[in-house]
Amino acid sequence: MLLYITLGTNDLTRARPFYDAVLAPLGYACRRADDTEIGYADADDARCRLWVTKPFNRNPATIGNGSMVALVASSRAAVDAFYHAGLAHGGTDEGAPGLRPFHAHFYAAYLRDPDGNKLSAVCETPE
Repeated sequence: MLLYITLGTNDLTRARPFYDAVLAPLGYACRRADDTEIGYADADDARCRLWVTKPFNRNPATIGNGSMVALVASSRAAVDAFYHAGLAHGGTDEGAPGLRPFHAHFYAAYLRDPDGNKLSAVCETPE
């Protein structure tokens, strides 16, 4: 259903180490970067599906209240790694790793990136 997602940043130099760190445990790596954007994809995808970008209109990036990007994690350990990498690279806590009440195996962690964008990593398997 989704082709790609963009998240705004006011500082690509600050955003890149954060996203490199939090996306690595989920299997994503930077596949493209220039002065205005950074694109991430998994090893099996030729297209970048997550972009961190300076806004096209050149106004400051702002967060969307009620907006969040939830990313699939292959394991609970990957959720934990996402969360701890985010905190170590300038992110802030929005919900530590743990089971949530959405269904029996919904294991998630929530972070805000250095610009305030909300992210989640979710594993929906028993381990």
